[in-house]
Amino acid sequence: MFTVKNIYMQATDKESSGVSMVYPDAKKNDENSKLAALKEQGEKSSLWEIRTEEQDYAFLPQTDHENENRYGQKIDLVDLTGLPENRSMFINENPEVGCNPDRNKQHGFFFTADNCIGCHACEAACSEKNDNPAHLAFRSVGYVEGGSFPDYKRMNISMACNHCDDPVCLKGCPTKAYTKHAEYGAVLQDPETCFGCGYCTWVCPYNAPQLDPIQGQVSKCNMCVDRLEVGLKPACVSACLGNALDFGVIEDVPENREQAKVSIPGFPDPSITRPNIRFQQTTTMPDEMQRTDSMPVKYHKDEKGNYKPVVDQKQGKATHWNFTRLSSAENPLVLFTLSAQASIGAFALPFIGAELNIPAMMTFKASALYVPFNIFCFGMIFFGLFMSTLHLGKPLRFYRGFNNLQHSPVSREGLGIAVFMTMLAFNIACSLPANTWVMEMAAAIVGQDLVDYVPVELAATMATVFAYLALPASLAGLYYMNKCYRIPARPFWDHWQVGTSFFGNTLSLGAFLAGASMAAYAVFTEGQTQLIFTIAGSVMLLGMVAEAIGLSGHSKSMNAAEHEGAAAHYIQSTTFGKSYVLRNVVMALNILLVAVLLISDVSGTAALVLWAIAGSLLIFTALVSRALFYVLVIPTTMPGAFFWKNKGFEQHARDIGLANMPQVGVVPDGH
Repeated sequence: MFTVKNIYMQATDKESSGVSMVYPDAKKNDENSKLAALKEQGEKSSLWEIRTEEQDYAFLPQTDHENENRYGQKIDLVDLTGLPENRSMFINENPEVGCNPDRNKQHGFFFTADNCIGCHACEAACSEKNDNPAHLAFRSVGYVEGGSFPDYKRMNISMACNHCDDPVCLKGCPTKAYTKHAEYGAVLQDPETCFGCGYCTWVCPYNAPQLDPIQGQVSKCNMCVDRLEVGLKPACVSACLGNALDFGVIEDVPENREQAKVSIPGFPDPSITRPNIRFQQTTTMPDEMQRTDSMPVKYHKDEKGNYKPVVDQKQGKATHWNFTRLSSAENPLVLFTLSAQASIGAFALPFIGAELNIPAMMTFKASALYVPFNIFCFGMIFFGLFMSTLHLGKPLRFYRGFNNLQHSPVSREGLGIAVFMTMLAFNIACSLPANTWVMEMAAAIVGQDLVDYVPVELAATMATVFAYLALPASLAGLYYMNKCYRIPARPFWDHWQVGTSFFGNTLSLGAFLAGASMAAYAVFTEGQTQLIFTIAGSVMLLGMVAEAIGLSGHSKSMNAAEHEGAAAHYIQSTTFGKSYVLRNVVMALNILLVAVLLISDVSGTAALVLWAIAGSLLIFTALVSRALFYVLVIPTTMPGAFFWKNKGFEQHARDIGLANMPQVGVVPDGH
């Protein structure tokens, strides 16, 4: 296993110019002499000794490459980035520069599906070279199959990191653990910088980054840049028995290949990241190809001959409750998002109401209860942030989450929430001098004379200033919280419904908490309870209606979609069908209940009880909705095999204890 020190990065934001289907011809000139020269160069290199058993096919050929790839980006990365040539990659802290003459060109894999026999030799070679545990694989082999006897066909797919032109993992990672190198165009990741949030595993359409739940950090394919430096192909390519895998400067079609397609059945939309992999698949395949893993997705050929994902109803149409399965590894994020949204909404309502000169809210803001209420809001969002930190593989590295403010929505979300909490804390501190309880306690401790010197009016003004600063920070945090989940690689999330749910919960949960606090104060002081119920209830109703509209639109979109989001909705309607219906019915009844309370003249104890019921139903639907949000999402991952990379088998292995055998490659539930 090698390490990369003192790495240089050049991320690009160039727009794609579209996919050209004109395939370049590889220009082969005197291959034998070039290969011999390259081998001689590698043998003279002092980076490391080339094994004597390396065969000729393991060496990279030297070819005349194209100037641009099919997306319109330059293949010569020095020309693209303006970085100097012959920089050291400091592999294993060795400062020597490799001998590969094409080291500054974008390289990529070529996969010939016709040749792959599914032997997993590439997988084994990769794991052996990188010393991976049994439960991790940087390269994995899955397959799709279809047809009917006797014309039943299976297509194997070997897939690793595609070292994309537009690496979404690099832009998504909040710790800046990823780098896009001008050398070979390799997208490399430093596990020691990673704090294990796993966001890169969410945004990557190909399941390339691997989160190790035992080590609490991510690692991935490194393109074997140490081998490339001495002119050798990656270990997986050199180990391929069927000549299915090849490697070289991208768009230089290998010898004996006639195609260089950008997609095959089961491969996600290449426009998401512009991956550096090309395919050949000349065998005629059935119009419909199934996955053998448990994911309810299959691939259907459209009129243009392209395969699109559609729902595969593997589990039938029976509906179930499965309440226990709503609990998942993402529970900390359920608590974080809901508590953060509720805290922001609860803080904002009484402050904005008081600034708008609404009498009941002005009274509450001027009361001794206002500071404890804001302390409660601060404690609630602090609890959510603490739970979010516990979700990390390495929680003590949480401070690295602000490293990638240039690109990562996770970093920006964290900054917005952190600024909101800071401004709220300053608001609380500056509100203390105007709080009668605090001043009475201070007078008893230090004396009334010293208390009289406290600048109460100045402190109150500063409290208002900090509150105004907290509002835009909270909106920024909510906006980027929404952006964190608008992920093309997770179509179930990539919908405007995320915004209506997040901002809807901010209104509804925040209004309920603030309304309950203000109403309790009004009851004991004989204040304007009905006005508080009307204002807080209206905001609460607005939030619930917004969420309901979003969920309705989301359901219609997913029903009509042809992607993994439709499969996730199928799971929602079957595996969790009864829970899903219950959530919808309770939400509808609660909207009706709140609407009736707003237009009726119910007051006194009856009003308090009914509003308490409405709030309890709101919290129930919010928890179920957010749990479903995380449990249901199906990513655009590559097909797995019957055992390996199959969530169904992994769960079965855990249920029967097979996961306790490390050679099975399934991590037990304890991690």
